[in-house]
Amino acid sequence: MIVLKTLLLWLFLCFSYSSYANTCLPDHEGLCDPSVIITEDTQVEITEEDKGTEIVTTTTTTVTTTTTTITNDDSGDILDGSNDYVSSNKEGDMDIDWGGQGSASMPSGSTCGQLGTDKCAMITGSGNSTSAMGVPNMGTTFINTVDISDLSISNGGETNYAIKVFKPDAQDSIYMHITGRNGNTNVFTGTDILSASGIDSQYQQYTGGFDFSGSLTSVIVEVGGRDINMAVGVMFDDVSVNVIYNVIDTIVTQHITTIEEIYYLDIFDPTELDFVEEVFEYNDVSFDDGEINFTPIEPETEEITYETVELEIQEFEIDFEIDLPEPEIVAVEIETELELELEIEMEMELPEPEVEETVEVAQAEEPSDEKPEETETVEETTEEAPVEAESKEEEVEKEEPKKPVKEPTKKEKVATKIVKKIDDKERYDDTAQIKTLIVMQILGDTKGFFDAQATIQDTNINQYLDKSLQDQFGVLFEQAQGQTMEDMINAQY
Repeated sequence: MIVLKTLLLWLFLCFSYSSYANTCLPDHEGLCDPSVIITEDTQVEITEEDKGTEIVTTTTTTVTTTTTTITNDDSGDILDGSNDYVSSNKEGDMDIDWGGQGSASMPSGSTCGQLGTDKCAMITGSGNSTSAMGVPNMGTTFINTVDISDLSISNGGETNYAIKVFKPDAQDSIYMHITGRNGNTNVFTGTDILSASGIDSQYQQYTGGFDFSGSLTSVIVEVGGRDINMAVGVMFDDVSVNVIYNVIDTIVTQHITTIEEIYYLDIFDPTELDFVEEVFEYNDVSFDDGEINFTPIEPETEEITYETVELEIQEFEIDFEIDLPEPEIVAVEIETELELELEIEMEMELPEPEVEETVEVAQAEEPSDEKPEETETVEETTEEAPVEAESKEEEVEKEEPKKPVKEPTKKEKVATKIVKKIDDKERYDDTAQIKTLIVMQILGDTKGFFDAQATIQDTNINQYLDKSLQDQFGVLFEQAQGQTMEDMINAQY
């Protein structure tokens, strides 16, 4: 039976790299501050499957990262013919009449005053009506509709304008109106009264702007006003309109990680498990395109020299002296006393053998050549005889002195400790054997074992040739005889 369990965990983490990240929401009106918003959506799915002999747990982690980057783009001057939004007759330099409502003129030279000697636009209408864009108190208008659909504006922004105005008659008035549309739908409308009737503004340069949200495909620019005294009307020139809009780029990335864990239910032999553990201990395991690769881990080779081993022995000797406990004399005395008490108790408990003895002795007052007859009958219980024999053997053993056991030196103890320290798995590799050999050299004080061997001076063979055969055999016989006597003497011990 397969038991399937599924656990879903949802985690939502949001990281923002700008304090203004939450100000540019959908349908936001106006410009957003440039920012980056990173959103992570983490979904963890855990599936557990029981297959009888093993339990397979699969953990699938899906991390969806959404990176939102907000920037501001500028259309440039949409009334500049070089930007390809309007034709030359609709440019903002006012060399040509845009067309509109009411009367108007296009003077040039000194009439334009501080606007320059080139042409400018003059409002000459004195009427009082509402313009096509819904602005009241209008006598004359100049209207310009600009298509900006190629900008693909969809996240709001603002329109900024600039205009130069010369109003010699304070009773005249002038305004700037902009309407933004998405298709045939008005997205925003804005009107700024640049100079109202009764204000002696003379020459001024005005700037302003209007915010909008959502999408924008066209902009309608309307400049209008009234000429009250019918003498010289309000004049304007160098009109520019820029559309600055929000651009939001969203990048969604998804990272899926799957981890499968298998728990085996006691189906492996311990020897096989030990082998598997050793494989993973001594190899780097990697996965490449579904294949498992094992790369042996190179062991760190310790450089073994006479000096390093000798230094290690010295360090162990220092630790040995520090760790060496003080001899406990009292404990030895107590142990000796206990042994004596045990021996006394054994002697007291040992039953004495029952001996029946009859002795008849014939004694003479005077010495006689005849031997006195001596009759002795000893009856012993057969059970007690072995006890008496054993006690005699114990007395012999007590009388015989025990040979003292040679106590290993401190250096020998340290050397043994160093050799035992070598791991069993590494005991027969080159490094361990070299280390063991050097330890034996240090114990035998044969440091010069690996030194260059001294040259043995050849003995002059002539001195042997000069001797007779009998002399040579005589020398050999004396050496053999001396060696035999020495062996016989040593055998006595």
